[in-house]
Amino acid sequence: MTPILSPGFSSSSSPLPPAGTSRQVSTSSLQTLADLLVSASTAQLSEANVEVVREEGVRHAKFKLDARHYKKSSFCLQVIEILRKLHVPGWYTAQILPEDVIIHKVSGALTNAVFFVSCPAIPSLKTLLLRVYGPSSGSLISRPRELHILHVLSSQYKIGPRVYGTFDNGRIEEYFNSVTLTPEDIRDPQTSQWIGARMAELHSVDIETVYGPTTPSLSQSNGFEIAANVSSWLGPAQDVLELPSVTSETVQELGLEDFKKEWDRYLSWVLQRPHTFGTRRVFAHNDAQYGNLLRLKDGNEGVDEHRQIIVVDFEYAAPNPAAYDIANHFIEWTANYHCSTPHLLTPSRYPTFEERSNFYAAYIHHAGMLAEDPVQDDAQLEKMIQDLDRDVLIWAAASHAGWAIWGIVQAREDIEAAVAEPEFDYIGYAKGRMAAFRADLRQLGI
Repeated sequence: MTPILSPGFSSSSSPLPPAGTSRQVSTSSLQTLADLLVSASTAQLSEANVEVVREEGVRHAKFKLDARHYKKSSFCLQVIEILRKLHVPGWYTAQILPEDVIIHKVSGALTNAVFFVSCPAIPSLKTLLLRVYGPSSGSLISRPRELHILHVLSSQYKIGPRVYGTFDNGRIEEYFNSVTLTPEDIRDPQTSQWIGARMAELHSVDIETVYGPTTPSLSQSNGFEIAANVSSWLGPAQDVLELPSVTSETVQELGLEDFKKEWDRYLSWVLQRPHTFGTRRVFAHNDAQYGNLLRLKDGNEGVDEHRQIIVVDFEYAAPNPAAYDIANHFIEWTANYHCSTPHLLTPSRYPTFEERSNFYAAYIHHAGMLAEDPVQDDAQLEKMIQDLDRDVLIWAAASHAGWAIWGIVQAREDIEAAVAEPEFDYIGYAKGRMAAFRADLRQLGI
């Protein structure tokens, strides 16, 4: 559900604007590079409390950027110097004039400010994605883990964007010439099959390759990230509901004390169910909403069709049941983060059994191919579809629970700032997801 964090759309997708519509740097206002480097090392930036995140095998430049100043010439000069320090292909050897660089802001909110960096004057220079971490980004996301996952997936599995390097409060990523999928796109039968195949590929990633032989943060949660998240987010969520301006009606409607009992009862029940294809522990994306799925504009000759779908934004990626990841994706069919009420889901838009089966068939066939254990016949496929659908419907409750608690935690800034009309109603979103969780429990008889 991260599009509200980097608001409403993927950070790697929007087409570049026509020349002249983005901020360009004027040579008349440039600082000298020497002055810039001194100021960069001494400035007290709003991102000062963001932890410095580094990864073995990834170049790092000791710079901090203040995303608020992206229209200033000093920001452009810092970006150019970062690209040189990181030896970004082409950029670190080219003779670049700052006035030729276009920095186009894509998004900016709690977790990220995202920019496209291009230099049309030198066609050989590839457009880059610049991500500046926000001061609140560490509250729900582990930046070191996210960076490590991105590096492993791109370097070993060719999944997701390549990380060219990091700086003290952000990173430089590969840019995909692509468009972000829309709520309607993910409903298209062919596109849905491609998404299913891509999800099967992600679920085939070896968890130990990403995390090593142990995953300490998951050791007390049955190895599932959703259980660890709910456990760790409950305390901060309770703190938010204790803020003076939160109404008693809101506290009562969300009912965290009751939720704790309901969640424990649900988790105990669901973990006692027999192990199936859908409940196997996989490396999951956990946020496969339409804004995190891109379609390449230019397909590559000889490449499988489904590979034109690119998965981005791995902030919440971690081990979970396969059915949980699929359930979360199907629930996102009911979301529209670009409407007048982006916090409200529309249950009537949940995929039908026919639409779900279309996705399952592609997922199962591709998973079987990757495991060198192909589906034998139509009867076996039908049985696997039925079983997987049951698991998906069961694990949907966990998706609702996790995002309900997440929404409460995310509401803190707006509540403390007494924002009367927030850009996104996190508390309203949490209420909706909490109600859906409780409805699922009633339907499951838990």
